[in-house]
Amino acid sequence: MVKKADIPQHLIDTAFRLAEERGWADLSLADIAREAKLPLSKVYPVFHSKAALLDGFTRMIDAAVLAEGEDEDDFDAAEPARDRLFDVVMRRFDALRPYRDGLGRIAYDQARDPVALCCSLCALRRSMVLMLEAAGLSSSGLRGQLRIKGLSAIYLATLRVWLRDETADLSKTMAALDGYLRRFEGLATRLNRRGRGTAEQAA
Repeated sequence: MVKKADIPQHLIDTAFRLAEERGWADLSLADIAREAKLPLSKVYPVFHSKAALLDGFTRMIDAAVLAEGEDEDDFDAAEPARDRLFDVVMRRFDALRPYRDGLGRIAYDQARDPVALCCSLCALRRSMVLMLEAAGLSSSGLRGQLRIKGLSAIYLATLRVWLRDETADLSKTMAALDGYLRRFEGLATRLNRRGRGTAEQAA
């Protein structure tokens, strides 16, 4: 018998295992409950739908990423923003690692479902805001919005590499992430210079 406090984790683990085996699109909440050996009446108050389960999973990963960086002694605000973001994103991939195969199948199926894709993008934005803040970067204002969009693009591009990275140390993922972050940093630097130049001309 699963303890009440363990039900959310048990359902998430069961759902991702089933997604890996059977796909996500045709999987029902009842299927997940049956495999988890729980009555639907106990599953529904925890996760009322598959979308709610995925949202719970995303929040669980967000919490794990934040908890991993709680030691303030490990945070150096003087460290380049690129390095801080690199660390936070890799912490996320470490937290996702046990779920990688199921996540890959879910991502594949969601890409063909506009409604599910929209929900996942909303959750992605929330996660990117948290990751920016965890890296000591503001997500507020126009600059914050640009950072959210930039980090979202970087994360999704790196995610595709990570899903296929069979190296023990995730070297392919780290190389891709570093390259994307450097390119984004270079673009941000050029935009800042252009903005300063325009302001000086206006003055």
